[in-house]
Amino acid sequence: MDKEMKNRIREITATMRKHGFGELLNKTIKEKILPSKEEEYNILLDPELPVKLRVMFQDLGTSFIKLGQLLSTRPDMVGERIATEFEKLQDDNPPITYEEVKKIVERELNGNIDDLFSEFSEESLATASIAQVHEAKLISGERVAVKVQKEGIADSLEYDIAIMKHLVSQIHKHNDEFRKYNLPGMIDEFDYNIHIEIDFTNELINMKQLDENFSEDETIHIPIAYSDYSTSKVLTMEFIDGTKMHDVYQSEGEEFDKPLLAKRTIESFMKQVLIDGFFHADPHAGNLIVLDDNVLCYIDLGSVGILDDDFRKDLCDLLMMIADKDVNGLINQFIYMGVLEYNMDTTTLKRDLRDLFFRYFAQESRGLNEALMRLLDLMQDYGIVLPNEFVSMARGISMIESVGTALDPNLDVIDIIEPIVKEVMQERMNIKESIGNKKGSLVYYKNMLKSLLPLLANTVHKINNDDMKVRFEIERIDRIVSKFSLVVIIASLLMSSSIALTITRGPMLFDMPLIAVLGYIVTFILGAISVLNYLYQR
Repeated sequence: MDKEMKNRIREITATMRKHGFGELLNKTIKEKILPSKEEEYNILLDPELPVKLRVMFQDLGTSFIKLGQLLSTRPDMVGERIATEFEKLQDDNPPITYEEVKKIVERELNGNIDDLFSEFSEESLATASIAQVHEAKLISGERVAVKVQKEGIADSLEYDIAIMKHLVSQIHKHNDEFRKYNLPGMIDEFDYNIHIEIDFTNELINMKQLDENFSEDETIHIPIAYSDYSTSKVLTMEFIDGTKMHDVYQSEGEEFDKPLLAKRTIESFMKQVLIDGFFHADPHAGNLIVLDDNVLCYIDLGSVGILDDDFRKDLCDLLMMIADKDVNGLINQFIYMGVLEYNMDTTTLKRDLRDLFFRYFAQESRGLNEALMRLLDLMQDYGIVLPNEFVSMARGISMIESVGTALDPNLDVIDIIEPIVKEVMQERMNIKESIGNKKGSLVYYKNMLKSLLPLLANTVHKINNDDMKVRFEIERIDRIVSKFSLVVIIASLLMSSSIALTITRGPMLFDMPLIAVLGYIVTFILGAISVLNYLYQR
């Protein structure tokens, strides 16, 4: 451990003691030697805990401010009170001089700044803890914004993250009351996310991907990213000259169509989430600019969420159940997704969910914001950790709904979301389109049918060898069940498959309902096995 890290550890521990977390450190050190038998002060019960944490993180500087900002998006992990308080964290943003900026730009882009840009403003447009932005103009004439990472940021983050990991591992080990928060998991997630954020190459890729996703939508604009003028520490993008969303809120007259913009914000974000599976993870008003003709522009794409096809389908089911206030369906879906254990007693959870839906889905309210945030808080109360993707999506919906309702107080968010959800669900039910869009689908169905044969053969083998029989005390009933059970199964499958032929919606295969085709296949296999079994016994 070098001298700089030792000094930083002393600085962090001194700041923790200053803000009232000395007992936490004392308990951690003391219990390494002898566990305390006395009841000690529980800092988690302190009503001022969120404020104390926020002020302490602010004093600890960039790394801890960034950690707090991440945790503000995870109420499922830290609770709604702490998450809300952490939203107030402001970047520690002392600016760097133009000479420092010039040195970084020239080193990163491997050239003289006057040869790279025809103009480069010495005054920054914005300054944050990690980077600052300058207006410039390319030699070819394009007006651009150049984001420059401050010197030494990566090194200081590495120091602080190493210290964070050491501290939380000790707290997690020696303090039972903090164990439910999974502090090591929080720091691991922060470590992953902050390394993505400080590599500007990721933001450039995000901008290009989102631009491609909206390439056919002229109502949504994504800034152009200039790869030839960008590196991991310098990002050059189109300069956006529009009206900030906060200013649109305050505007009067007919310059902006606010109801149209409100609808556009919700639709564009839900398209990102449910259709593309690639969405802006921080779509608050500060990251939205309105251009001419009410065109909506997303900026600051350093943080995105990515959802795979299966999760998007599960998400659609969840949103429909939330919108329909279907408590049992919601719990079953969580069990299917592995969020809840199938044998968990959900009696009180059901009661709390019904209360949540009653309070947040009143007739006059048709929003998701408060309901989703309360759902995250409720899951945290029960010690249930939701998938990161769900939390990120819920937080995004909360932000974008806040923008929409600020533009149009009469906005019906669920009415906008429902058609998009139904579109995704209909695509899921269309097996022909699914097979056409996924090269792996045919392989999947082929392997599923191939695996069905040995599975059925093994099952029948176990039945014939009494491995899976229910042993009744009355031998006569046992013999009857053994003799006719397979026949009953075959007859039931045959009848069910025939009834299924009348289905006109859902997955189709060979112009017949997929469930009917699979039913006939299983019936044929079981029938063949039973006939062979009968001949063998003869």
